[in-house]
Amino acid sequence: MNQRSNTILVVGATGRFAGLVVPELARRGAKVRALIRDETHGALAKSLGASEIAIGDLRERGSLDRALEGAAGVFHIGPAFAPDEAAMGVSMVDAAARTGVSKFVFSSVIQPTHVRLKNHAAKIPVEDALYSSPLEYTILHPANFMQNLRPAWPSVLATGTFAEPFPTTTRIARVDYRDVAEVAAIALTEDRLAYATLELCAEGRHNREEIARMMSEALGRPIVAGNIGFHDWAKPIRAKYTDHQLDLLAKVHAHYSDVGLGGNSLTLRATLQRAPRSLEGFICELAQA
Repeated sequence: MNQRSNTILVVGATGRFAGLVVPELARRGAKVRALIRDETHGALAKSLGASEIAIGDLRERGSLDRALEGAAGVFHIGPAFAPDEAAMGVSMVDAAARTGVSKFVFSSVIQPTHVRLKNHAAKIPVEDALYSSPLEYTILHPANFMQNLRPAWPSVLATGTFAEPFPTTTRIARVDYRDVAEVAAIALTEDRLAYATLELCAEGRHNREEIARMMSEALGRPIVAGNIGFHDWAKPIRAKYTDHQLDLLAKVHAHYSDVGLGGNSLTLRATLQRAPRSLEGFICELAQA
């Protein structure tokens, strides 16, 4: 780590996913500086373990330079499906290099070279910028996040059905983002993951029929694997996305319908030096909450 400090700037520190990185860094003795859009999120960032707050905008060069002043590292995850996601990521890479940051961890996506999926391909310019920079980068390629199952849980409990907008037999590689957060924290506080590009997946590629059986066992009552159209499935999240962003998400699910999502757990197991968190374990946690 840069000897001038142990300060790590975390982009989106109060978000569903970057918010999991903050306590992992704090647990390893890093001083976390949370990059947030406005002060209303400051208390939440500090409750997660941030010791400093930086108000900034990924689209504004000056605010990035101020946020990065004296920092040794950056954790960056782009806003999902934003039309200028790539530009914001490249700007952060440029700012990190310009201000003398040493370590940079980018939470990208599994299979970013899948150019037919625009949200995957948006990561390519950011990765290219890192490969072309003087930064000590670590690039993470996580599979579908297990945490994405959480919004469906109330419906599972109410209806006894777990439905997604692709066939029940589709197999999807998934990962618990807490494991991704742990890898990110290792990369930002140690040297062993420098210049690594890491595919991060849990064990197995479970289909919805198998997941419904896990839910049944965790809840002690029958849960069935159901089908649902994309637009009905997206109703709970529609307010968070534009029509264009929802169209991109629909294309992701269409890809899942065609071929599922591949991924291998070997890299995550080796990096953590333990077994990755399992989907079955994640579902048990949901059931016990």
